[in-house]
This record gives sequence, C-alpha cells and structure tokens, in this order.
Amino acid sequence: MSAGSADTALLVALVKAGRTKIRYPADVVRDDGVRVTVRAPWAAPGVRDFGFVRFEPGDVFTEHYWRDRWFAVKEVRTGEGGLKGWYCDITRPAVLRDGQLLVEDLDLDLWVSADGSSVLRLDEDEFEESGLAERDPAAAGAARQALDELERLARTEGLASLLV
Repeated sequence: MSAGSADTALLVALVKAGRTKIRYPADVVRDDGVRVTVRAPWAAPGVRDFGFVRFEPGDVFTEHYWRDRWFAVKEVRTGEGGLKGWYCDITRPAVLRDGQLLVEDLDLDLWVSADGSSVLRLDEDEFEESGLAERDPAAAGAARQALDELERLARTEGLASLLV
C-alpha cells in the first residue's frame, strides 16, 4: 500500500503471546508511510463493559498504528458520533504486509475519557505476569516508556496532538 492511499480495506490482526487474539476488516483512512489510520466497527461479539467504558455493537473505532512507535491509539465513538474516549494499546511497531496490519499487543493499556478527566493505566499486572521483561528486556523497556509517554501526553496536551 503506498503512502497516502485511502479507501482500501485491510485486515487488522491483533496478536498476543504469539496467538491471534482477534482479526477484523477495517477501512484505511490514511497511510503516510509511518502511521496507518483505519476505521472499523466494534469487532468483538456483544458488549464489553470495563466499568469505566462500554464497547458495544454500533461503536466505531478510528485506530492509529505507527510503524515506528510502540503504541496504537484508538478513538472510540458511538454509532451516533459521540466521543467515548481513547483506548491505547501498547504494542510493538505495526507491520503492514499482504493486506494485513499485524499488531503485537504487549498487555499494557491506557484509557483516556472523552473529556480527559480520567486517565487510567490498565493491565500492568498482566504485563508483569507475561514474562516479557525476562524474555525481551529491551521490548519491555520500550513498552513501559511508551505507556509513560502516552500518559504524559494525555495529562498535558491531550492525545489529539498525536493524531493531527
């Protein structure tokens, strides 16, 4: 896919611990050669209630993946267009190959509410239990640094500054 191309479909494949967690079709909104932005409806079956947000059928995710950064930022809106917030996955840099965007989830997540008043670090226990720090200390360090960077941005400039 060439830089700047849009109006194309691809498959997003989210891999965790070497296994495909979910695979879903998405429409490419933008690809500038570094960041790939796609749009897709909520891909999991049913409702997922985290307590601080509910993802449900009809929700639309505009997802931003970088080829050179250790995170993905997903803007979450209702089907009517209301902003719920941003769900951020800490990942290895994304790889686009053969019409599939491969993303390796490294367990750490960040949630930022629509108004920015709630910034939550998530799944730090899962990250510790994953053993990544022992298997790949450099990747674990990059993951922690990415989470810290996203949290700092969320609490200062806001995540929208990344997405312009």
